[in-house]
Amino acid sequence: MLADWSNIPRRNWLRDGEVEFHIAALLGDGVGPEVATEAIRVLQAVGQKFGHNFHFHHGLIGGTAIDVHGVALTEEKLEMCRSCDAVLLGAVGGPKWDDPKAKVRPEDGLLALRKELGLFANLRPVKVLPMLVNSTTLKPEVIKNVDLMVVRELTGGLYFGQPKKQWHSPEGRLAVDTMAYSEQEVERIVRVGFEIALMRRKKLTSVDKANVLESSRLWRQVATEVSADYPNVELEHMLVDACAMRLIQRPSQFDVIVTENTFGDILTDEASMLAGSMGMLPSASLAGIPRGSTSKAFGMYEPIHGSAPSRAGQNIANPIATILSAAMMLRYSFNLVTEAEAVEKAVVAVLEDGYRTYDIMEEGKCKVGTREMGQLIAERITKEDKT
Repeated sequence: MLADWSNIPRRNWLRDGEVEFHIAALLGDGVGPEVATEAIRVLQAVGQKFGHNFHFHHGLIGGTAIDVHGVALTEEKLEMCRSCDAVLLGAVGGPKWDDPKAKVRPEDGLLALRKELGLFANLRPVKVLPMLVNSTTLKPEVIKNVDLMVVRELTGGLYFGQPKKQWHSPEGRLAVDTMAYSEQEVERIVRVGFEIALMRRKKLTSVDKANVLESSRLWRQVATEVSADYPNVELEHMLVDACAMRLIQRPSQFDVIVTENTFGDILTDEASMLAGSMGMLPSASLAGIPRGSTSKAFGMYEPIHGSAPSRAGQNIANPIATILSAAMMLRYSFNLVTEAEAVEKAVVAVLEDGYRTYDIMEEGKCKVGTREMGQLIAERITKEDKT
């Protein structure tokens, strides 16, 4: 049985059959507004096609919020997110706000959303599309048939543990970050991994550093204990350095990977290269996992890539990761599976037609910009039959 999520903030949960959905749109910094705008365009196309009304409530987050309000996320916008049915996020950060001595950083807004909204389960699918096998630096035979899901714990570990500080001593400067996990935190995310594995190929790889870290030893112990409740799922334990190597060497061996916050952050950036670009990888950060045909989970949806400020305003960023994140929103938060599949099929169709953004461009293909790619995908949705 999944962990209890009754303590998450109150939300306006949707009733079966409703066609109106309220989305908090925090477009962020750098290329964030550009790619998120295309995801909104695609969601509007879905609404037009299937008869849904998506209402977008906009707010600032990250560096732009610091410039205007002095904080990376205001309490007002946090409450706005709580009152909506899901959150769409662009990206945050940039050199302008990258002073290590700064008391307020763009990432503070992102971390606040994760913690305050109880978004402990981060799902990052990595699937290599056949038409993109030549867009990576790896051999086609290595990445062929790669289809895996990384389940990352999102509200614990080094990013949130205390103490966390920097100070001066007679010997020089010192700093400390704390990787702390409770048994309950480990159990709930590991159960998410098992539940996802049940819906896939029934193999779960639990990644830790149990040969060195006490928190990882607890992680491994709890994962082993929880596995007794899932006899149909094969559990393997793997050290994080071995996992990093296997992701390049034999990535197709993985089905579902579950791991703690920092390890998951690093491994998913590595895994994005299997798919050709970070611009191809979506993510969902959930307060729970939907179970059954009518269940829903509140979530925040964003690409795994950063704000890429050097590419902002040039109409070149790849919006597909954000668009696929919107598809995950349709699936997990709205239970609109057919609509989610329509978005995913539209992305595949446009790529099969030979359109590419700069990051996945190859000889003989048609290079398009951020807006053009979003428009092509949206148009494909509206013209396809409802099937």
